[in-house]
Amino acid sequence: MNTNNNNSYLGCSYFVDGSVVPDLMTIDELVLFLRIPETSTSKDYHNVIKNLIRLRDLPKIYIGNKMLFPRQKITDWIMNGAGQKN
Repeated sequence: MNTNNNNSYLGCSYFVDGSVVPDLMTIDELVLFLRIPETSTSKDYHNVIKNLIRLRDLPKIYIGNKMLFPRQKITDWIMNGAGQKN
């Protein structure tokens, strides 16, 4: 593990506040990861995520009844056009 204080662990992502983005994100963590508050005028950010799931095939998994979002799958989804429909 890298012990430098430069927050540059190989393969890690960080939120704006410097905290590490977990491999499995909750919907609230995903809202921050996708920077929805900065890019959406919606008052309910969870609805934005639900629309991305429904309309753009946003990757998700369930553990029990808890919906979680794998960071790597989300990153791949973004890099591949964020589920754009042709």
